[in-house]
Amino acid sequence: MELEHFIKKHHLPASYSRAAEQWFAPLAKSIAEQQAMLGKTIIAGINGAQGAGKSTLAALLALLCKEKYQLNGIVLSMDDFYLTRQQRASLAASIHPLMATRGVPGTHDISLALDIIQKLSEGRTQTLIPRFNKASDDRYPQQKWTCVAAKVNVILLEGWCLGAEPQTEDALVAPVNELEKAEDPNGVWRRYVNQQLGDVYPQLFSLVDTLIMLKAPSFNCVYKWRLEQENKLKSALLPSETSADCASDRTMDADAVSRFIQYYQRVTEHLLKTLPAKADTLFNLDEERRVVSVQLPRSLNRLE
Repeated sequence: MELEHFIKKHHLPASYSRAAEQWFAPLAKSIAEQQAMLGKTIIAGINGAQGAGKSTLAALLALLCKEKYQLNGIVLSMDDFYLTRQQRASLAASIHPLMATRGVPGTHDISLALDIIQKLSEGRTQTLIPRFNKASDDRYPQQKWTCVAAKVNVILLEGWCLGAEPQTEDALVAPVNELEKAEDPNGVWRRYVNQQLGDVYPQLFSLVDTLIMLKAPSFNCVYKWRLEQENKLKSALLPSETSADCASDRTMDADAVSRFIQYYQRVTEHLLKTLPAKADTLFNLDEERRVVSVQLPRSLNRLE
């Protein structure tokens, strides 16, 4: 019954029930076993291209951990740790204009993420979890953050760039799309993003106890998936939030989404090539985001 309610709540097809039982229930079991073995709050990281289903999987795993194994799981999205619009504007002025757009490494508050994870792991009585409003492209005010008061056993950390590693200098030379060619001809933006992946993000990624990847068949799927996300975001807004004179509505049309995903293309394509061999659990998806196979390239966990 809980699974049926979950499917309705997330507007998923009825077929998701079978996928949950076949592919994701065993994963929840392995996470529970790993938590019991380590005897601490563990972090399960979920990587996947935009629209691959990371947040849905994270929410499902939290539900399964609670219902089947009496573990309190909480979902953290790297998206909620985006820098504020003002902070990104400052980066745009000092580093490169493309830094004003959220998404790429360098636009997350990694220090805040580390602080939140530490508090959750230590079982603080109250921990405030930031939330990011994509419709307004800015962080929600603190009074709208989520307060976690219970002890957390499992942190489900999801993010499109989770686990990404920097590219070689040679790989950065040629632009991968029109955005890089026209607006980053000298490679200043992409080199800064790459440097962040090498210097800052490993502090967060190294905390992951088990790494899960939802692997898209190619980057070509991302436009369709991301446009579906944007349309769902628009449909969830109140009429007052979508009126012509509403300055807070920063949702995107199809052309804007087409441009937006170019920010992600370089790192996403690099992840599709490199992360499958490093993931602890790899789900291969088809173009409709259905799991077609699962692989365990490494041991089920990193205890060996």
